[in-house]
Amino acid sequence: MPYETGAKVKLTRDVQVTANDTAARIGFPGPLYLAEGLEGIVTGSATETGGVAQEGLAEFERRVRGVQFDGHTAGLIDSLRQQIIRHGGLDSGVGAQIRYRVRFENGFVLGGLEEGWLTEV
Repeated sequence: MPYETGAKVKLTRDVQVTANDTAARIGFPGPLYLAEGLEGIVTGSATETGGVAQEGLAEFERRVRGVQFDGHTAGLIDSLRQQIIRHGGLDSGVGAQIRYRVRFENGFVLGGLEEGWLTEV
């Protein structure tokens, strides 16, 4: 369900805020998470085109573009390409996807939250 700006939402899962190795490199404990159930207000949203599968296909195409392959290898590469496309058809990230920016009660503002990570309060 799409959320309007100003909607009160809460997290449906713990969300990692820092990378696993970031805190360790600077000598702090980590990583940092925002806890499931934390409430906040939607402050914005953006529609992203594509998704993980389409990004993967673009990266795959970039790597094999312009390379000459023998018939067997070309067949294998086409098979891989079709697997990526089929996987993308099952992936909810294919096509337009809305990501939200939320200001939480604890003052954190987190962008890029998927709709499935939030529920209306």
